[in-house]
Amino acid sequence: MKTKSVPALIMLTAGLIDCIASIYCHYTLWHFTWQLLVVLMIFYVLGCIVQLILDKNFPEMEEENEEQAAKNEDGEERQDTEGEQSGSREHSGEMDDGDENK
Repeated sequence: MKTKSVPALIMLTAGLIDCIASIYCHYTLWHFTWQLLVVLMIFYVLGCIVQLILDKNFPEMEEENEEQAAKNEDGEERQDTEGEQSGSREHSGEMDDGDENK
């Protein structure tokens, strides 16, 4: 499971909510700035904790994704080598045709 962006998403969502609430309540710029800074720091830490929990509870999904990616890479490499082999066969076949015509 891709959890790299979880802390940022949680932090930015909390910041958006705080901005809307601060505008609605007509806070001064000084109060708004400090409150936003505190909210962003707190929710970034909470997002990191959520990310750790997700990573610990869903390790199987990461392993399965890594295995599938490895299989896909092996399949692509095999297809590439098969294409090179068939290309060399075609090339050798062209040479044989030329020899038969002489």
